[in-house]
Amino acid sequence: MRTESGTPDAGPATTAGTMRAIVQDAYGEADVLRLAEIDRPTIGTDEVLVRVHAAGVDQGAWHLMAGLPYPIRLAGYGFRTPKTPVRGRELAGRVEAVGRDVTTLRPGDEVYGVGEGTFAEYARAAAGKLAPRPANLTFRQAAALPISGTTALQAVRDHGHVQPGQRVLVIGAAGGVGSYAVQIAKAFGAEVTGVVSTGKVDLVRSLGADHVVDYRLDDDLAAGERRYDVILDTGGNRPLRTLRRALTPTGTLVIVGAETGGRWLGGLDRQLRAMALSPLTRQRLGSFIASENAADLAALTDLVESGAVTPVVDRAFPLVETPAALRHLREGRARGKVVIDL
Repeated sequence: MRTESGTPDAGPATTAGTMRAIVQDAYGEADVLRLAEIDRPTIGTDEVLVRVHAAGVDQGAWHLMAGLPYPIRLAGYGFRTPKTPVRGRELAGRVEAVGRDVTTLRPGDEVYGVGEGTFAEYARAAAGKLAPRPANLTFRQAAALPISGTTALQAVRDHGHVQPGQRVLVIGAAGGVGSYAVQIAKAFGAEVTGVVSTGKVDLVRSLGADHVVDYRLDDDLAAGERRYDVILDTGGNRPLRTLRRALTPTGTLVIVGAETGGRWLGGLDRQLRAMALSPLTRQRLGSFIASENAADLAALTDLVESGAVTPVVDRAFPLVETPAALRHLREGRARGKVVIDL
């Protein structure tokens, strides 16, 4: 990766009002990223400036970096080039400054949550998307929690409507969202089966899964007699017919993500088909866009501080190695979350 000065990560910026950040000028793969010194972000009246100590890396960061699938560009992120140069949204750090309308936070508070441009020393965030850092988590662990954790919580609680005693299948159980979904479903009293690749079986067992399926050895989920009340698909691309056969007659399918590589829909077509089919069957089939809010961060904090949920950090990269972090994630090697340390 290039740096603005042509040298490796040179340490903290000393010029007032500036910061080190990973920026991009064009859409593309990780080689479009570079380390630069830029102005710190300006915050609005209801926003907070956070000194970032760690930033989570999720699939959304790659999609915004690549500008794929194309509807992302039409959603306001810039048609030909990125409208904002800094990627990253999950963060944990200390409040540096607050807007005049912010009453819930003050400088010095340690927080975690969702911001904008978190692959940088400073990031801005809406006060309503931050919460106090859980007492038993490091900054690194807390940065691995906000988007993936709230997505898993909403999938299990709000869309899967998981109840005690139900059989729940989590596809992609070792990923960012999947690793939380396993733990949250167990906390809700479900019997959980995780689907993973061979090298991640032990991890998912350690998260509390009652059963683990190695998809490389048993790829046909519907072949056996076991049927599931809820299936949470956190990144697979199995056909709807296969998933429906693995459901009970009145079961619920929640498609959290899909990675087909398509440049136009990228897996969204399967989610749309599920929602169109759902009214025609006794099974509930659907997807959702996660809501980012402080209330669900507080619910996650309760689960974490009670010991029911623990973030799984696969690996932490220094800021200058952010491109390597994104490659590591996209290659499917991550066990849990990837984090950037600052």
